[in-house]
Amino acid sequence: MHQVKCTVASVKGNCAAGYKAGDYFWVKESFMVEAGQPKGLCLHALAALAPYLTAYARHTDPEDWINLKQTFQCPDDANAVIFRVARE
Repeated sequence: MHQVKCTVASVKGNCAAGYKAGDYFWVKESFMVEAGQPKGLCLHALAALAPYLTAYARHTDPEDWINLKQTFQCPDDANAVIFRVARE
């Protein structure tokens, strides 16, 4: 399993959770989510990203589509938060 760092790349509009560019959280071993900065996690964003993050954290075939993903978006189109993901 890969450890994954999710970093806020950009915020369009006003994020109700208060995320700002540079904020981050981790998906650690055993699929545990660890808050980074800020210490809280937006439940809406986490619920939307969770299916992709579980796939992204796994060791996958090099041809798997998930390996091409670099960003994910929270579900609020009007105030979108774009998260950059990186395997560490």
